[in-house]
Amino acid sequence: MSYKSVILEVKGKVAVLKLNAPDVLNALSGEMVRELSVAVSEATHTDQVRCLLLTGVGRGFCAGANLQGSASSESAEPAGSVLETHYAPLMNKLRNLPFPMVTAVNGVAAGVGMSLALVGDIVIAAESAYFLQAFAKIGLVPDGGATWYLPRLIGWGRAMELSLLAERLPASKALDWGLVNSVSPDIDLAEAGMAMAIRLADGPMSLGLIRKAYWASWENDFNKQMQLESDLQHQAQQSADSREGVAAFLEKRAAQFKGQ
Repeated sequence: MSYKSVILEVKGKVAVLKLNAPDVLNALSGEMVRELSVAVSEATHTDQVRCLLLTGVGRGFCAGANLQGSASSESAEPAGSVLETHYAPLMNKLRNLPFPMVTAVNGVAAGVGMSLALVGDIVIAAESAYFLQAFAKIGLVPDGGATWYLPRLIGWGRAMELSLLAERLPASKALDWGLVNSVSPDIDLAEAGMAMAIRLADGPMSLGLIRKAYWASWENDFNKQMQLESDLQHQAQQSADSREGVAAFLEKRAAQFKGQ
């Protein structure tokens, strides 16, 4: 499919998805969200793809929702409705990916753009990147799943601080807080993001099951989680990758996984 606001490239086993509206720091329009959702589906249904790498074109990852014209337009769709019809389906689609996801955060990740950055399983930020829960500055409420993500990722106090004060969180502090996995020099971010994505794409099919287990753990009680682990372990053990992993261990060689 041809896209206007995003770029989707399949490089080997990695689907590289880029937000492509650099003139507005990749602020999300309704059309861009729709294209993102379609592109994620396309990547998911491309047989060789085993990891998704999400980043932005230009100086910013994503400056949040594109508010141009929203304040003056009487016909503008209510924000709550847009969340239900556009953002929620996209975020759920990303949550339910069958393979790992890496986000490479270049520049600003604000508002819903911050939520989009944090949905990655591995988050790599450029040194110049920063995160911003900007909603309080315009009289709105954090969205895109932020009120669910943030307390679980960094604790109640820090989540409230970011949301109520609406102050920038630089990449270095985000790393200290455990919000991102690593910080890279700006010039090396693209390479670092791709290297991580390739590493995950070369892993066994069980990586997708691992992310499924961890996502479920935020909602399951202990017994349900133990049962899920048992079910997923059975599924993983039946895979060709598991057989290859065991054989490679016994033969003292590097495993050659095929994602099957």
